[in-house]
Amino acid sequence: MMPFSDEDIYMAVKHHLPSVVEYVKGHGGDIELLGVKNGNVYIQLTGACHGCSMSLMTTKMVVERRLKELIHPNLTVINVEAGQESSVPSDLYNGS
Repeated sequence: MMPFSDEDIYMAVKHHLPSVVEYVKGHGGDIELLGVKNGNVYIQLTGACHGCSMSLMTTKMVVERRLKELIHPNLTVINVEAGQESSVPSDLYNGS
């Protein structure tokens, strides 16, 4: 169980995402923050990173690792591939 609310985690991810995105932008991509649910951060890689065979590695080894360092070691980052949007919980916290 995460000691922070989904809203807290969302705000922290939103704050730190620009520093994490630098690596992805260097490869012609970007990251869209979809929302947070139960400590799981849902993102979508866009641009050149969208659908790339290395997207899982980028998600886990770059994005997730950096956000764990910056925010909390128990965070999980889930990259939602195109066509998998239905796998995203409908009640994500997304700042609205």
